[in-house]
Amino acid sequence: MRTRNRSSLVLIILLIVGIVIGGVIGDLLSDKLPILSKSYPVGLKEPVHLDLKVVDLTFGLLVNINVASIIGLILSILIFRKL
Repeated sequence: MRTRNRSSLVLIILLIVGIVIGGVIGDLLSDKLPILSKSYPVGLKEPVHLDLKVVDLTFGLLVNINVASIIGLILSILIFRKL
């Protein structure tokens, strides 16, 4: 049996590409299949502000995940498993 050398960097790249392509496809097909464009915002709606008098930091992250992005995520995981 051969061993597979799977890199976590390849997995991360595949996941990001799957999410992006799924989101684009969801936007393009939203007229034909409206369920693909239904999105769910995940994250902080208002940024968190931290003032340390020396450094002023602002944190914020909001991701709109739609159904097509989730499908793209699942497909990228399946592709990674086949590698």
